[in-house]
Amino acid sequence: MAWWYNLLTNKVEEGPGAPNSERLGPFETEDAAANALENARARNEKWDQENATWDGDNE
Repeated sequence: MAWWYNLLTNKVEEGPGAPNSERLGPFETEDAAANALENARARNEKWDQENATWDGDNE
C-alpha cells in the first residue's frame, strides 16, 4: 500500500484518499510521507543552489 501527504489537512493518508492535486506521494512508508514537506523544501533549496551555480550567480 502507498502513503500520501495531504496538503490540505497536513496529515498522512494510506491508500486512496484525496485527489492527487491535493497531496504529495506516493511514498513507500508512513514516515517518508510524514516528512514530505521537509524533503521537498530541502530538494528545492538544493536545486536553487545548483541553478545559481549553473547560471553563474553565486549569491
